[in-house]
Amino acid sequence: MTINGYFQLVFYVAVLLLLAWPLGLYMAKIYGEVLPASVRWLSPVEQGFYRLCGVSHSDDMSWTRYAFAVLIFNLIGFLAVYALQRLQVWLPFNPQAMANVPPDGSFNTAVSFVSNTNWQDYGGEATLSYLTQMLGLTVQNFVSAATGMAVMAALMRAFTRREETGIGNFWVDMTRSTLYILLPMSIVLSLLLVSQGVPQTLSPYQTAKLMQELAYDDPVNGPDGQPLKDEKGQPVTEKKTTKEQSIALGPVASQVAIKQLGTNGGGFFNANSAHPLENPTPFSNFLEMLSILIISAAFCITFGQFVGDLRQGKAILAAMTIVFVALLALCVGAEQSGNPLFERLGVDTHASSQSPGGNMEGKETRFGIVNSALWATTTTAASNGSVNAMHDSFTPLGGLVPMWLMQLGEVIFGGVGCGLYGMIIFALVAVFVAGLMIGRTPEYLGKKIGAFEIQMSAVAVITPCLVVLVGTAVAVVSEAGLAGIANSGIHGFSEN
Repeated sequence: MTINGYFQLVFYVAVLLLLAWPLGLYMAKIYGEVLPASVRWLSPVEQGFYRLCGVSHSDDMSWTRYAFAVLIFNLIGFLAVYALQRLQVWLPFNPQAMANVPPDGSFNTAVSFVSNTNWQDYGGEATLSYLTQMLGLTVQNFVSAATGMAVMAALMRAFTRREETGIGNFWVDMTRSTLYILLPMSIVLSLLLVSQGVPQTLSPYQTAKLMQELAYDDPVNGPDGQPLKDEKGQPVTEKKTTKEQSIALGPVASQVAIKQLGTNGGGFFNANSAHPLENPTPFSNFLEMLSILIISAAFCITFGQFVGDLRQGKAILAAMTIVFVALLALCVGAEQSGNPLFERLGVDTHASSQSPGGNMEGKETRFGIVNSALWATTTTAASNGSVNAMHDSFTPLGGLVPMWLMQLGEVIFGGVGCGLYGMIIFALVAVFVAGLMIGRTPEYLGKKIGAFEIQMSAVAVITPCLVVLVGTAVAVVSEAGLAGIANSGIHGFSEN
């Protein structure tokens, strides 16, 4: 690897940690009811919103009320996203006359964006109207991220409070997360992305003249606007030629900004951040990668400041960074080494132990191996889901890193808020085991860790693993599950 490659990796990690400190302190003030002077002018907007919605700022919710508010709000969000997709052909801001999304696709996308699980089984520029992208997906990117941040705020209060029965107000926490953190950062990032060439417009798609005529197979749609299929279930197509190319546009920058900051990852375009209009330059690539981890890293500082012991936040941030850097080195090294089969098959590698140029399969040539491996490590560390290269094309060791980070429960930085409380659960288990070894009552931040806390921590640790294993087992033995697998062998498991 070149000196430039090493510099890019070191520069990324250094900038991430440098920005996490002031942002973390700022977020601690936001959740600690002490508004910084720079955003105090937004307080009337916040209070006006509470009056409009009938929310009492001083209402302190019990954990059951807080949990119910989280669930009912996200249920409403799910229904809204589902309805927008099912009705988009009759709604405004649909200059390309996109058809209604089928029920199963609408359900899939609505569940994904409400739960922030990053699953995208649609091509945005060929499936969704501008209104659905803006009012459905972009808004949900904000509120699903704010939900995770609000839950983290409630957990921080639980560690600091001794006598109170409440853990805060969900509606206040979510509003503050959106108004004072996500919205300002998204506006700044959107403007920076626009400066790099990312579109932000409501104009229809543009048409460009081709240098020579192109032949292609065009899917045939039925009266309902959905693609027709033959008796074998294959799409019905007809041969066509064209001398023009349609260039998809839309309100891209605003959605890309919050999809990265909120660690959702659903791209405006089907190719996601490998698309030249969603991620056009090395600078936009750096900004998008940085925004994936910045809030999650800052939350460690927020946690330490909020509980009155910055050492706790620094320790968690250090643990996350050490694991991240180690896995990043493995991923970059494996991809830079390329495919060892070349040497075994007698391919000339210019007397080098590495394949010439490394593994460029599935990589975006504008960014190269280093930035592709860095993005893959970053996005799976944060449960983000966006890509600028195809993970399916990584080498076995390079592909191990994203898989390992996902199997860890995406707690190495993780999603905004949820990555940190995942790490805290691991810390509780570690403190409990250490206490048993030395014969002391386990405590964490002044709270005794008893049987109930460990039982709940065990449920949180085991449940994701159980769901993944059971779901994969069902998928690889059922006809419906096997129908969706494009790869044979071990990569078939990773698709599930």
